[in-house]
Amino acid sequence: MSPHLRPRSASSPPPERSTWAPSLAAPVRSFLRAETGGAVALAVAAVLALLWANVPWPGHYEEVWHTELSLSLGGHELGTDLRHWVNEGLMTLFFLVVGLEAKRELDQGELRERARLVVPAVAALGGMTAAVGAYLALNAGGPGADGWAAAMSTDTALALGALALVTPAAAVRVRVFLLTMVVADDLLALAVIAVFFSEDVSFVALAVAVALFAVLVLLRFLPSGRGPAAVIVGVGMWLAMFESGVDPVISGLLIGLVATSYPPSRDDLERATELTRHFREQPTPELATAAQRSLAAAISPNDRLQHGLHPWTTYVIVPLFALANAGIAIDGQLLRDAASSTVTLGILLGYVVGKPVGIVAGAFLASRPRFGGYRPSVTWPIIGGAGGAAGVGFTVSLLIANLALEGSLLDEAKVGILAAAILSPIVAWTMFALYRRIPEERLAPQLGRVAESLVDLTADVDPELDHVRGDPDAEVTVVEYADFECPFCGRAEPAIRALLEAEAGEGLRYVFRHLPLPDVHPRAQLAAEAAEAAGAQGAFWEMHDRLYEHQDELAPKELRRHAEALGLDGERFLEDLRSGRFRARVRRDVDSADESGVSGTPTFFINGRRHHGVYDAASLEQAVRSARMRARSRRLVEGD
Repeated sequence: MSPHLRPRSASSPPPERSTWAPSLAAPVRSFLRAETGGAVALAVAAVLALLWANVPWPGHYEEVWHTELSLSLGGHELGTDLRHWVNEGLMTLFFLVVGLEAKRELDQGELRERARLVVPAVAALGGMTAAVGAYLALNAGGPGADGWAAAMSTDTALALGALALVTPAAAVRVRVFLLTMVVADDLLALAVIAVFFSEDVSFVALAVAVALFAVLVLLRFLPSGRGPAAVIVGVGMWLAMFESGVDPVISGLLIGLVATSYPPSRDDLERATELTRHFREQPTPELATAAQRSLAAAISPNDRLQHGLHPWTTYVIVPLFALANAGIAIDGQLLRDAASSTVTLGILLGYVVGKPVGIVAGAFLASRPRFGGYRPSVTWPIIGGAGGAAGVGFTVSLLIANLALEGSLLDEAKVGILAAAILSPIVAWTMFALYRRIPEERLAPQLGRVAESLVDLTADVDPELDHVRGDPDAEVTVVEYADFECPFCGRAEPAIRALLEAEAGEGLRYVFRHLPLPDVHPRAQLAAEAAEAAGAQGAFWEMHDRLYEHQDELAPKELRRHAEALGLDGERFLEDLRSGRFRARVRRDVDSADESGVSGTPTFFINGRRHHGVYDAASLEQAVRSARMRARSRRLVEGD
């Protein structure tokens, strides 16, 4: 999606630097890039909780979090203590965001090919099973046996944050694989809570929650007014779950998995621009409301909710959860007890050893051809590293520990959970460090056997019709959809030149395709036709470069001056523009952009896979090199 959604004058200066523009167009990266900061905030909150629980005033920490808070309406009252309001109320929003990101991947990302779900889902099951097995190996038949489920669930925020910390350059595929695992992990863990740790279940209230969930699904088919209705139904679903005795955080994950995700359409964006322009011409409340609604409607409900909720869940709700649950009064006696406690050791063994081993084993079984398995999306060393990161248990682990254990056993479990959260990132860092030491010739066969990337570009490159720069036989092709009047495209142009120069020895093919946005750039269409008219005289790339150098000079007279400066036949050039001879050629590119879900500029595809995020030379070069390694590895395997 274009970083701009409103008209911008040609003289307006471009931004000082490339931004993460469109977090809505690249939600998986937007979701994951905040996890490092979120993990730090969570760690700080946990430390503060420990300090608070160990201040000179004994019991103050627990006294605060056991404070009752009630809401009443008439004869109905909804009440619990502050800790449960955090654990069962605010944490619902955290699981809602997790469900939203999973749904986005299911609708638009790697998981839209459903077969790719199998390996990470079975890997998650394997990790949970192995972790529980390790715990029960030390606790079966003992006083801590009821805490078996506290050793099985991965903390989504900390696991993704740990991955970002131990391997900052991790490819999106690795993060998506881990995200898919932890979502499956969360679903299974919440199911365990519902089945094993819910007391005095009201089946009437539970049936109401199920009915409201069905209503929520059906609301997607309403032509309008879905947002307010969905909020009311979602809140009702949470209340019904709360009254049923089943942990209501499950409702958050289910609601997130219902919210559809889709790229903004060109028609919606153009309508939003038109209404915004009307408001600029006549700033009335009615037009302001219409413009706001059109802008919101252009973005999917999934993306809007993520954009609004993610900062709150990452930097407020999850740290508040840690503050409410991580505090334990630590003294010499507790540390001595924990050092020999089978509960502490079982949790530690389950997360640090059981999780990564079970994840690798589960992925291996799920990918076996004899079981109809699908190739994993990442290599086996990477799966092991992701398994190490998945050993960070905190959120759901503390939830379950508070439900299953009490007294000294609960304190010992918390020590094990905190220790595992420290040791597991070290395990992950070690595994990724070993991975980086694997020689490329040994790594290549593994890369060649991972699942192929899904192709987002629907229109294949045609050397006879497309405009191509660089090596026509290169292993890597970069396709850009661009607009000559777009300031962001102008800023990307030097990055493309630097990329072509840096990759000259390795071989790179660059393809330029037109995507004029006349609703925001009124001269872009004519400029695109001017480039084609110059191409008819053998000077497409010369005109391409000149137009980007003079983005504020795209009027007809100025276009003719550019043509004459390039030594072209000026009369023929103008006649081509007047007759619209190349309008259909430009339209061909625009149609191919629509087919590939491209609605803004600049948009890049690398070997058919859409490139999300920043588009400076360094980022593009890294993406090109990754694509080249995959292509060479694939060719090596096929050659074998």
